[in-house]
Amino acid sequence: MSASGFRAAGFPWRLYCGRQVLEQSLKEAVMRAGAKRAFVVCSPSITRKTDGVRRIAAALGDLYAGAFDAVENDATYVSVKAATEAAVAAGADLLIAVGGGSVIMAARGVAIFMAEAGDPFRLMTQYPEGRPAYSPRLAAPKPPIINVPTTPNSAMNRAGTALKNPDLDHRMEYFDPKTRPHSIFLDEEALLATPPHLIRSTAATVFAGSVAAKGQLDSNPLVEGDDDQAFRLSYRACRRLPDEPANPALLIDLAIAAFLRNRAEDDGMSRLLRGRTFSGSYAVSTAIHIRYPRIGQGESTSVVHSTRIRLSETVDAEAARRLAEALEVWRDGMDGRAAALAVADRLDALYDRLGMPTRVRQLDIPREDFPKIAADTVKNFNANAGARSPDAQIADALKLLEAAY
Repeated sequence: MSASGFRAAGFPWRLYCGRQVLEQSLKEAVMRAGAKRAFVVCSPSITRKTDGVRRIAAALGDLYAGAFDAVENDATYVSVKAATEAAVAAGADLLIAVGGGSVIMAARGVAIFMAEAGDPFRLMTQYPEGRPAYSPRLAAPKPPIINVPTTPNSAMNRAGTALKNPDLDHRMEYFDPKTRPHSIFLDEEALLATPPHLIRSTAATVFAGSVAAKGQLDSNPLVEGDDDQAFRLSYRACRRLPDEPANPALLIDLAIAAFLRNRAEDDGMSRLLRGRTFSGSYAVSTAIHIRYPRIGQGESTSVVHSTRIRLSETVDAEAARRLAEALEVWRDGMDGRAAALAVADRLDALYDRLGMPTRVRQLDIPREDFPKIAADTVKNFNANAGARSPDAQIADALKLLEAAY
């Protein structure tokens, strides 16, 4: 911990976790929010392939105001605008997001568009030429949101929104703390209804984040506690998941790990892990995932994670030892570089066992697309808020893509 001390931030939420928690507690949560018209936002697969919306409607009774089930992959601007119109028409005063990270971000977008009177293109993060990016302040009160994740994802208790818009050269990004969830429901049945390949992909994303956090040495005690537990939960779950894909306890563990990682960032006052030795490349992974909708976030993460470690010019010996010990590859006499390489090899083996690719070539991406992918990394506020030049960002991305190919 820094000798100068630390600050932490907390946010109001309630977490409901276990079997049939929707039936047991959802109506109570809606009433506690003071809402009368709870409106569900989800993707087509939720209504066509699961009974999640039916369960919610039955649990809420006359508090149920309807559903919009056409949120598109990666939370497109068009589908979020349509969802907003449907929610307004239904008289919604509370939103229930049922789905993975895209749907949960989409619900935040709906809340913003319902409340803010301004032009969505002026409300989003701005990238002025030659100046740092900035996010406009969104001051209007937002309708409360209840999240029902169907995958273990890091979106469940955050406040950032990123909507895909093919008419722009970047996503439409918004940040509003008032879109943090009122409640989160980790319902076993909702998680088990998700196809195994989507669970594996999100599990890889959660695990990669916990690895990045485990390699930090400057955490305050609150952050360190959450990060350590998140790593234990995700590491254990990823090792067992290939043999126990229908074990709800593992899915809950992964979801809790994602929740704890988010809380750790709050307790570290949004401490970002981008660009450090063991953090992979959020910018490149996101650019791949957004440019190619068929590629999940987990797959775009696993193909560059170990290569990013191997390319690191400097390695903190203590951080490398900490991770090597946690991943059970530490050997006496290792220096920092040797420990980092052992960690990279171990990650490749874990991702491979989980069913995740470990090289970019496995994604069937043409190498001639690399410059476009690298350019996409520039306008990503979480990865590059203007602290680095676009040329440097693009050069680093190209180097990583080529090395990971």
